[in-house]
Amino acid sequence: MATADVRSTGRAMAVLMRFLQFIERAGNKLPHPFWLFILMGVLVVLLSAVLEALGVYAVSPADGERIAVKSLLSAEGVQVVFGDAVANFAEFPPMALIVVVMLGVAVAERAGLLNAVLRGSVTRVPDKLLTFALALVGVSASVASDAAYVVLVPLGAMIFKAAGRSPILGLVTAFGSISAGYNASIALTPGDALFAGLTTGAAQIIDPQYTVTPVANYFFTAVSAVLLALIITAVAELVLAPATARMEVDGDGADAELGDMRLTADERRGLRNALLVVVVVAALIAAALIPSGSPFRGEDGGVLSSPLITGIAFIMGLLFLVSGAVFGRTTGSLSRAREIPEAMAQGVRDLAPVLVLFFAAAQFLAYFKWTGLGEVLAVRGAGLLDSAGVPTPVMLVGMVLVCTVMNIMITSGSAQWALVAPVFVPMFMLLSIPPETTQAVFRVADSPTNVISPMSPYFAMALGFLQRYRRDAGIGTLLSMTLPISVAMLVGWTLILLAWWGLGIPLGPGAPVR
Repeated sequence: MATADVRSTGRAMAVLMRFLQFIERAGNKLPHPFWLFILMGVLVVLLSAVLEALGVYAVSPADGERIAVKSLLSAEGVQVVFGDAVANFAEFPPMALIVVVMLGVAVAERAGLLNAVLRGSVTRVPDKLLTFALALVGVSASVASDAAYVVLVPLGAMIFKAAGRSPILGLVTAFGSISAGYNASIALTPGDALFAGLTTGAAQIIDPQYTVTPVANYFFTAVSAVLLALIITAVAELVLAPATARMEVDGDGADAELGDMRLTADERRGLRNALLVVVVVAALIAAALIPSGSPFRGEDGGVLSSPLITGIAFIMGLLFLVSGAVFGRTTGSLSRAREIPEAMAQGVRDLAPVLVLFFAAAQFLAYFKWTGLGEVLAVRGAGLLDSAGVPTPVMLVGMVLVCTVMNIMITSGSAQWALVAPVFVPMFMLLSIPPETTQAVFRVADSPTNVISPMSPYFAMALGFLQRYRRDAGIGTLLSMTLPISVAMLVGWTLILLAWWGLGIPLGPGAPVR
C-alpha cells in the first residue's frame, strides 16, 4: 500500500510539473504588462468603432436611459486618446495615493525599521508558538514588500534550526506565508492604497462620485491574517513537518549568520520609540474625532467622512515617515535631517517601473470609461447573471476561480486588478455587490497561487535559499511543499470570505459586505 501511495503521488507530481511547465512556457510568451495594457487599449479603440457602427447599446437599470458605445475613432475620441493622454495619467486614481504612501515607506525602509520589525517579530518567540508567529508575520509582511522575502525566508530557516527543528520547514513556512498570504495583513500596507485607487476608478464607471478608501477591507484582511496563519500552521505541522523531518540537510546552511539577524540594543530602543510614535498618533487621531463638534469630523459631523479617514493614505505615509525617522535617529541609520528627503527621493525612483505601468493602465481605463464599453458590458453582464438566477456566493466563487487562474500567469496583483476591475466592479455593482466586496474577492484570488507560480521571481529566490540546505533540491522539491499551502489557503480563504458575506460583517469602516 505504501509503495502504491508513493507511485500515485509521484504520478500526480509529474502531471502537475508538466502543467506548470506549460504555464511557464505560455506565460513567458505573454508581453510585459505595459504592452499588455497598450494592446488592450488598441483593442478598445477598434472595438468601440465596430460596436458604434453596429449600434450596440444597453439600457441603464437606474434611470432607463440608453447607453450607446462611442467610437474612439471619432473627433471626440481622438481628443480622449491624444489630447487627454496627460490628464488620463494625472487623474489615474491609484497614482497619487501610492506615491504619497511610498514616500513614507521609503524612509522606514532606509532607516531599517521594516527589517527590524520582521526580525524582532520572530527571533524571541517561544518554541511552541514559533510556527504560528512566523506564519502571522509572513502573512502581514507585505508592508515590507520585497524585503519580506529577503529577510524573513532565510531567517525562518535559521530560527527553526536554532530551535532544533528542520530549517527547510522554517524556510517553506516563511515563503508560503509571505507569498500565499500577500493580500492579508494585520497592519495597513501600501497595497491597500493601491487597490483602493484602482477599485475607485472602476466603480466610477457606474457612479462618478464613488470612492473606496484604503481601509475599506481592513477588518477582513486583519482577521484573515490571523485565520490564514492558523491554516498555514496546521499545514506546516500536520503535513510538512513529517515530510521535512525525513529530509537530510546538507552543510550548515546559514547558521553562522543567525547572530547577525538578532536585534541590537539600539534597534530594540528604536523599535520602542517607533511604537511610541504609532501609539501617540493613534491617540491624537482618536482625540480629534471623539468630540461631536470636532473640526476634524466630516461636513455631516460623521467620523467616516472625516478628512483623517478619507485622507488615510496621507496619514499612512506620514506615520511611516515619522516612525522611520525616529527609528533612524535612535539607531544612527538616519542621523542627519537631509537623509530623510534623500530616502523619499529614492522611494520615488524605486516606483519608476510602477509609474510606467500606470501610464498604460491609465489610458486603458480612460478609453474603457469614455467609450461606454464598461457600462454596456456591466449592464449586459449583470442582466445575464440576474436572469440566470445565479446566487451571489456562486458569482463570488466564480470570480475567485477566474482570477486565480489568471494569477498563475500574471503575478503582478496591481496589473491584474487594473485589468479585471473595470469589468467585475461595475458589473457586480449593478447586482448590488459593493465594490469593496469585489475588491476583497480579488484579494482572495490573487494570493494563494503566488507560491506555486513558476512566473514569480520569488519562487526562484526561495529555491536558491532552499538549496543552501539541500543541494539537490529542484523545482519539484519546493513545489511539493508549497502546493499544500496553496490549496489550503485558496480553499480556506474562500470559505472565510463566504462566511463573512453570509454573516454580513462589514469589510472595513463604512464598507458593508452586501
